[in-house]
Amino acid sequence: MFIRRESFSEYIRLYPVVSVLIAINLIVFLITIIPGIGDLVMYRGMGINSQIAAGDWWRFITPMFLHAGFMHVLFNMFSLFLFGPELERLAGKVRFLNLYFLAGLFGNVASYFLHDGSYAYVGASGAIYGIFGAFGALVYYTKNAFPQLRGIIMPIIVISIIMTFLTPNINITAHITGLLVGFIVGLSYFNPKNITSWRKTRR
Repeated sequence: MFIRRESFSEYIRLYPVVSVLIAINLIVFLITIIPGIGDLVMYRGMGINSQIAAGDWWRFITPMFLHAGFMHVLFNMFSLFLFGPELERLAGKVRFLNLYFLAGLFGNVASYFLHDGSYAYVGASGAIYGIFGAFGALVYYTKNAFPQLRGIIMPIIVISIIMTFLTPNINITAHITGLLVGFIVGLSYFNPKNITSWRKTRR
């Protein structure tokens, strides 16, 4: 389920949304390490609560494409590379993209309202945790039909939550909010009635 055996070209063809998101994040990261311009891009795009309060509303979105270092972008993009394709396949391209952005957006909005004006944040982690949350919803609906899925997904979610609280300088608010939003959206996506409706629409 989460073991990727596709070739590079097959991966891009089968999972175009995930592929584009990974490409954008990597390109933006490379830009941010260019001397001079990188610092400007980082400052203008990162979530800074005082600047959002002053009217920089784009900062609710742009932090999702910025990362605070190589390991930060590596972990997030590896997670997206590994777990994103299955969700894109199950939910569809548009629904996957909606979930990804909703989880990331609400994670940043929560960070704005629950922290003071000096708080600053970057990263796609809220959106990534939204993917985990959506799989949690899938487990909820399929716990009897596919009990083995629970044994795969739940340890990933539990370990991710533990790491959130143990790792320093982590935006816990965005992680947990993204997870919850992903779960709530996933409950809608994977509701058996909605899945039946998708199949009828695709015919």
